[in-house]
Amino acid sequence: MSDNNLETATFAAGCFWGVEDAFMKKKGVKVTSVGYTGGNFLDPTYEDVCTDKTGHAEAIQIKFDPKEVSYGELLDLFWSIHNPTTKNRQGPDIGSQYRSTIFYHTAAQENIAKKSKQELNDSKFQNKIVTEIVPATTFYPAEDYHQKYYQKIGGGSCYN
Repeated sequence: MSDNNLETATFAAGCFWGVEDAFMKKKGVKVTSVGYTGGNFLDPTYEDVCTDKTGHAEAIQIKFDPKEVSYGELLDLFWSIHNPTTKNRQGPDIGSQYRSTIFYHTAAQENIAKKSKQELNDSKFQNKIVTEIVPATTFYPAEDYHQKYYQKIGGGSCYN
């Protein structure tokens, strides 16, 4: 399948190792890459982002086949793998790089994401969802040792 048939989705939901692991298992997701986006610093490294001064979030960029999985189904997974009601925090990880953000690539993605967030705010969570929904910006792939991290080490969790 050529990349021309794939769509792109970008999400931040805390530690990118666990986020990537969850999305890699989703039928229809063809390519995943962890990295940094949403900041104001050119070509950041992991060490730069960890200073909490670059404005970047640890994120995952996904290439998916919309004939196999919808953007809405990807959002369902996104909402289920983290706590979208905590600002700049997931588990023990604290800082703006761990914020919950949907980086949309099209107007359709923006509309689907906003509707999904509103539906969850109306029904599921006691606390208000703080997830940002913003346009996608430059995505900087993380260093090779972060890519497919759990596959490399034979499993794990961000919060063990």
